[in-house]
Order: sequence, then C-alpha cells, then structure tokens
Amino acid sequence: MTLLCESRLYKDPFMRLLKSTIHTDISDMSAKSFTRKATRAIVLNGDNILLLYTKRYHDYSLPGGGVDEGESITAGLIRELKEETGAHNVQNIEEFGLYEEYRPWHKPGFDIVHMQSYCYVCTIDDELLTPEFEPHEIDNGMHPIWMNIHHAISHNEHTIANSDKKGLSIERETYLLKLIVSELLA
Repeated sequence: MTLLCESRLYKDPFMRLLKSTIHTDISDMSAKSFTRKATRAIVLNGDNILLLYTKRYHDYSLPGGGVDEGESITAGLIRELKEETGAHNVQNIEEFGLYEEYRPWHKPGFDIVHMQSYCYVCTIDDELLTPEFEPHEIDNGMHPIWMNIHHAISHNEHTIANSDKKGLSIERETYLLKLIVSELLA
C-alpha cells in the first residue's frame, strides 16, 4: 500500500472540502477517469460512534457507500445506513464535509476513480434492525458495531502501521475519525 499525498484539485461549492488526496500510484491526472459519489454517516452517542468493522481489512469505517443513479446524496445516506447497520428513523441530517480522493482504477475502461465521500452527521433510533449486506460485504466479514471512537482510531492506526491486509480506505476513515473527535467531541 502506498501513502496518499494531499492536493486541492477539486472544490465542491456546496460542501466544505475536508481533504483531497491523490494516490501516489497516479502519475498522469489526464488519464481516463470517472467520478463515484458516496456517502458517509457520522452517528454519535457520546464518545461512541456507529462503525463498520471489516474482518478482511481489519479496520473500522463509517457506514456509507455509493449513491445510486438518480438518487440524492441524502437518500443514498439513509439507504446505505439502513443496509449496512440496520439503522432506521434517520433524522437531523447535517453536512460535515466532503473528502475526495483520486485512486487507481484496475477495471477496463478507466485508469482513475475520483471518489467523492459526502459526510453527514445524523441521528437514528437506538435499536438497530438486521443489516442487508451485499454478498461482497458478507465475504469481507463486515458487521456494524458501536465503538469508542478513540479505540477505533488507535486500532486503525495500528492496522496502518502493521498490517498488509489494509484496504485503500483506511487512511480516509482514520482521518475522518480524528476530525470528528477534534470538531464534534472537543
């Protein structure tokens, strides 16, 4: 895994830009690319946060995922949160910010994916229903968990430093968790 470098190539005029990164394997920004919009949910209960643990990558991440064609960002947030955690009655949705990344794409037709992760703070009912995971999420050993945010950060930092299993998103997720602590829990 290579580290990401910071950039400021893109600025969404409607949401504050938290960070922009370009994967170090990308040497030609004019290569064929596409944009993938995604959502990330920030659900807090004191110092505890609703996260997804993924066994394959040994990491914690914010619930969320890709926004479907014709779907609004907030509708995608509500759908993804329900599918991945069983959360329902999502309310009090407030913008937190946009994290964008340019990553290598290894499937035919494109060389780069421009990932835009729209992050929102929201509330949910206390009880979580049964998640509706996709087959690859089940195969990866994904499950929702309420976790102390400080422990999640420490765990992800340990994985970054010591694991060859880590996925591409762990740097983003750890950055977002630290920002959540400094801005929402301080």
